[in-house]
Amino acid sequence: MEFQPYAIVNGKKMRRGFTTGSCAAAASKAATMMLIENRDIYSIEIDTPRGWRITLPIQQIERSSNAVKCCVVKDGGDDPDATHGIHIYAGVRLIDKEGIVIKAGEGIGTVTRPGLQVEVGQPAINPVPRQMILKEVGEVLPKGKGVEITLSIPEGVEVAKKTFNPRLGISGGISILGTSGIVEPMSEEAWRESLALELSMLAAAGHKKVVLVPGNYGEQLAIESLHIHKDIIVRTSNFIGYMLEKCVEYGFEKVLLIGHLGKLVKVAAGIFYTHSHMADARAEIMTAYAAAQGADRDTVKALLNSNTTEEAVQLLEQAGITGIYGMIARRVSERCRQKSGCKLQMGTVIFTLEKGILAMDDTAKSILQELKQYE
Repeated sequence: MEFQPYAIVNGKKMRRGFTTGSCAAAASKAATMMLIENRDIYSIEIDTPRGWRITLPIQQIERSSNAVKCCVVKDGGDDPDATHGIHIYAGVRLIDKEGIVIKAGEGIGTVTRPGLQVEVGQPAINPVPRQMILKEVGEVLPKGKGVEITLSIPEGVEVAKKTFNPRLGISGGISILGTSGIVEPMSEEAWRESLALELSMLAAAGHKKVVLVPGNYGEQLAIESLHIHKDIIVRTSNFIGYMLEKCVEYGFEKVLLIGHLGKLVKVAAGIFYTHSHMADARAEIMTAYAAAQGADRDTVKALLNSNTTEEAVQLLEQAGITGIYGMIARRVSERCRQKSGCKLQMGTVIFTLEKGILAMDDTAKSILQELKQYE
């Protein structure tokens, strides 16, 4: 099937890219062909799991007596990918034994924690890219021949610091990964999968309790103000509903959700994908809670016209209405519990940057007490 180089994302035409797995497979196939056929080649075609056949340029060809090394420069398209532009090398040499042996060299990480698709102690070369390499090299390797392929990424150690790898327990470099072979620009699916990986690793380590935070501020508050160990904190970004579903799938029993009022007030209204492009209604939801607490007509009108959560908090304080934070925390927990099919025990902590912690429900206090035992 012909490769479609562009995708329409939020009305914009954006360029697709190629995964590290595709680059590794292409470099491996090209190096093998050059070794077998004793000629240089400067582009190579491979099949991707997505079903598209792609052509990638080959660079920096090096030869020795029975080996060839070359690289593919990763093109991440218009996706904000930390690995865009890195050089993915494959060094291929003939061996006496029939078959294909794949090894990892400089800049490819090693898995140090359970819960990933690769066993602890093994190079971070995921199953799909490994199969891609075996298939592509197998197509050009004559019957009865054997090769050893060593993958390497000189920039891998430094680039890995900008990725999720340190949080996932992958040390010493980046991963060779990708399930489709294609990098979709601004792919939410890939982002969600990265977040869910952290949950799967905690579950694999035997944890039944987890702390979810939408972003940096929640994580910082959890560590510095609530003294929660960073190893049991997992980010959700805007995918709170998705991550709750993953908590159920991975067998968690208790979840503490810590987030900014402006984010979690949406969850209180049953909005589990909290990106502002999809749903806002913060002012309307806070107004409804304020009215339930007895806010007068002028306060209700001012809240409805507030532009930010901070402005709304100021208006509530001026009106002496502060009880809504506890109501919102309890409602967030109940909404999340319902979302989980009543399989998760939920606690919620709400804060703002200016005021710090505004409220936490009783379940949050109970889970916090239990989490202290983890320290």
